[in-house]
Amino acid sequence: MQLSQPATPATPSCERGPVTRERLATLVHSFYADVRADPLLGPVFEHALAERWEPHLDRMVEFWSTVALGSKSFSGNVFGKHMALEDVTPAHFSAWVRLWGEHTERLFEPDDARELQFTAHGIARNLFQGYFGTLPTFAHRG
Repeated sequence: MQLSQPATPATPSCERGPVTRERLATLVHSFYADVRADPLLGPVFEHALAERWEPHLDRMVEFWSTVALGSKSFSGNVFGKHMALEDVTPAHFSAWVRLWGEHTERLFEPDDARELQFTAHGIARNLFQGYFGTLPTFAHRG
């Protein structure tokens, strides 16, 4: 599935299922379509990625495949890349976590969705602390 434009937020028409590479690809593409369409998140991501969306989505599939499936197909400096972004506020983190929760709950069985959310929240907490020097106020819902 190749995403070229964020015309409307993506709504997968599939039922919940297990964590597979294919489902992670669906998650990444549908999630980032909504990120691009989000009035708060979209401008930050567009500024950072501009014409590099496809490579970013491919890397995010590799990242989540590594994290969730142990594929070891991703390597990179996640923290450093994110610390280079400008104009990030706590509200950006809350919006990102909210959208991630919605997408994982829609696509995965509850235990798998909670595990993906737990992992994403840990990453978001580390990045939040890097930006603001404190822990975030968003909480894990699981």
